[in-house]
Amino acid sequence: MAKEIERKFLVATDGWRQHADKGIRLRQAYVVTMEDRSVRVRIHGNKRARLTIKIGKSALVRNEYEYDLPMNDARELLTQAIGIVIEKRRFRIPHKGFTWEVDVYEGALEGLTVAEVEMNRETDLPNLPAWLGREITGDRRYSNQALATEGLLEAQI
Repeated sequence: MAKEIERKFLVATDGWRQHADKGIRLRQAYVVTMEDRSVRVRIHGNKRARLTIKIGKSALVRNEYEYDLPMNDARELLTQAIGIVIEKRRFRIPHKGFTWEVDVYEGALEGLTVAEVEMNRETDLPNLPAWLGREITGDRRYSNQALATEGLLEAQI
């Protein structure tokens, strides 16, 4: 079991793009959702798929279990989605000892851009890049689970 320790922010400007990798297309769907847990399938490009189980109520830390999944199984599970299949492009940006991931949402969630940084400890204090907007760590409305099952309110962007 791994611990997922992350902070999330809205993205205010395109300043991140100059340091980003080429990005990868992600499609993901939730097949189980509960208040404190979820089961998600995610397809990375068209090359690999993972099944992820997340458990926990904390805004900052959750238990995370991930497993490789055969591509055909992943595609089948996408058809069993609760809510929508999330489509986004993820970019990785190194910044002062941490790697930031910027998700540019497409499809039904187009217009939303979110950055997150995974940390090793809850006490880590990553330097915040200038292109970040307001912090949304713990704001349930911006969790991928809520975005998939409840959608995006215009006021959230």
